[in-house]
Amino acid sequence: MDTKILATMLENVRATVPLVHCITNYVTVNDCANALLACGGSPIMSDEPEDVADITSICGGLVLNIGTLNRRSIEGMHVAGARAAELGHQIVLDPVGAGASALRTTTAAELIDTLPITVVRGNMSEIKTIAGAAAATRGVDVNPDDAVTEENLAASAAFARELATKLGCIVAVTGAIDIVAGPERAAAIRNGVATMGKITGTGCMLTCVTAAYAVANPDDIFDATVAAVAGHGLAGEIAAARMGAQDGNGSFRTYLLDAICNMDAATLVAGAKVEEL
Repeated sequence: MDTKILATMLENVRATVPLVHCITNYVTVNDCANALLACGGSPIMSDEPEDVADITSICGGLVLNIGTLNRRSIEGMHVAGARAAELGHQIVLDPVGAGASALRTTTAAELIDTLPITVVRGNMSEIKTIAGAAAATRGVDVNPDDAVTEENLAASAAFARELATKLGCIVAVTGAIDIVAGPERAAAIRNGVATMGKITGTGCMLTCVTAAYAVANPDDIFDATVAAVAGHGLAGEIAAARMGAQDGNGSFRTYLLDAICNMDAATLVAGAKVEEL
C-alpha cells in the first residue's frame, strides 16, 4: 500500500479540525478528549438524552462507546445516533466488552441494527461477538484464542471483510496485528507496542481519533481508518522509545499523547507498517 495517501488523511484532519461528539465511557473520557485534541480534532462529550440531539447536530461525527453502560447513556446513544443518521454524520462504534455481559452484547447489536455505522473498531473477541461468532471474552481484553497472528492473518482478514460486507461499514480489528477491512479491501497494520495494553484507554482513544479521520475524509473511509490505526500504533512506538529507566505506564501515557500531537505527515509515511491484503 502506498503510505503517502495516509499523509493526506492526516493533513485533512489538521486542516479541518473535525468536531466529534463522544458518548464514551467514564473511565477513559478525559484521555479520549485529549487524544482528539492531540490529533487535530475537537471533542465534545454528552450522554444526557435531552442534550445529545443538539450536541450531535453541531458536530461532524459521533462516537458510541459501550464501556460503562447505563440506561441513560444507552438512550442517549440511540437519540444521538438517530440525529447523526438524519444529518449523514460519521458514526463510529466501539463495542467495548461485547460478549462479557448480555447488556453490552444486546446494546451493541441494537446500535448496529438501527444505525448506519461508518466504522466498528474493537478487538477480535468483541468483533466476533457482534458478528454472532461469539467466543468467550475476557472482560474488555481479547481472548488469546481470538488474537490475530501471522498464522491466521489471512483467515482473520477474510472474516473481517465478510463482516464489513454484511454490515456495510469499515471494520477495524485491533491487537498485536491490526486489520482494517471493507467489502473490497483489507490491510494489515503492524505498528504498536505491548505497553499500549498497560494503560487504560488506548483503544477508546483510537476510536475517537478514527472518528476525526472519518469526518475529515468522508470520501475515503477505508484509508482514513488505516491512517488513524497506523498513526496511533506508531505514536505508541515513539512513546516507548522515549521511556527512561525511571519511567512507567504513567509516563508512557503522557508520551503517547505527545506523540499523537507531534505526528506529522513525514513521520507517518516513514513509520507506517501497512500491508494491503
